[in-house]
Amino acid sequence: MLWLLFLTLPCLGGSMPMTPDPGSGHELVGIIGGCDVSARKHPWRVSLRFFNMNHGLWQHECGGSLIHPQWVLTAAQCVAPEDLEACSFRVQVGQLRLYDHDQLHKVVKIIRHPNFNYSLSAKGGSDIALLKLAAPVPLSELVSPVTLPSAELQVHPGTMCWVTGWGDIADNSQLAPPYYLQEVTVPIVGNQVCDQQYQESFSHDNDQAIKDDMLCAGSETSGFCQGDFGGPLVCNWNCTWVQVGVVSWGQPCGCSDFPGVYARVTSYVPWIQQYVPLLSRP
Repeated sequence: MLWLLFLTLPCLGGSMPMTPDPGSGHELVGIIGGCDVSARKHPWRVSLRFFNMNHGLWQHECGGSLIHPQWVLTAAQCVAPEDLEACSFRVQVGQLRLYDHDQLHKVVKIIRHPNFNYSLSAKGGSDIALLKLAAPVPLSELVSPVTLPSAELQVHPGTMCWVTGWGDIADNSQLAPPYYLQEVTVPIVGNQVCDQQYQESFSHDNDQAIKDDMLCAGSETSGFCQGDFGGPLVCNWNCTWVQVGVVSWGQPCGCSDFPGVYARVTSYVPWIQQYVPLLSRP
């Protein structure tokens, strides 16, 4: 994996560049059918960075969400392989444009879900992980945790929710400078319908493609793409924005027949609560 090219230097200490050279040709891997995000709209959104030794910068690799002033929720695939250390990562909060006056926060602990299968990756389920920051981040209008659901919350098909990210804006089409965070509304798709769509095209046996701990959302004109993994899917519940999903996998970017697949957050609230002092829940 590309991760292995960049492993050693971040853990050795010392000074490193935190913003990219505009001419460095670094790879950014947004949201399909999205629009620029206005300030204060998604104050929980974070960029997960990994140090790229070839370009000398902390490069955006995945999304995530602030669920507590000192904890970030992301996808387990974003912090694979298992032997990657916490010091290999940094987190940027409160930013709409990537690399715009970076103030990166150190990660001191990675907690990957124990059922995540590294050989199956996201399609095996349990694609969820927690990152503990070195210190709580200061909260403001631009930086604030998202609300997590109760384990009993039901998200019904047809519900319109929001997904955000800095990933590709179409298949093999990267988000252009100045790399504004993108947002788009996506409809929830029932697991049975979603599973049937994936089974008909990709499965050669009777195995369930969409597991019970997964959630589907998206349409033929909206969804997520490369670089959005680990980011939040949020829905408005009783006037509160609640994170119901973590961007996990899909085939392929923006394809009309295949909704995006998310880790279903309600399935993991008890696990999260073992480590994170949760704030309010609807």
